[in-house]
Amino acid sequence: MATALLEVEDLHVGFPSKEGTVRAVNGASFTLHRNEVLGIIGESGCGKSVTALTVLGILPPVARVTGGRVRYHA
Repeated sequence: MATALLEVEDLHVGFPSKEGTVRAVNGASFTLHRNEVLGIIGESGCGKSVTALTVLGILPPVARVTGGRVRYHA
């Protein structure tokens, strides 16, 4: 099997609030190989944008990756 270009494993991202941590992403996992296209769909507020921002490494300063990992193989 070809080496994955992008691997996201059990990703967890949260935002602190007065009531505690708001979990924006709770266990997202996917693998993307060269020449593949991935679409992420879901309801508003389910963590699609936060997942993408995490993969790109441009989360807002208040956000915290609390688990999982993102691996990019150039």
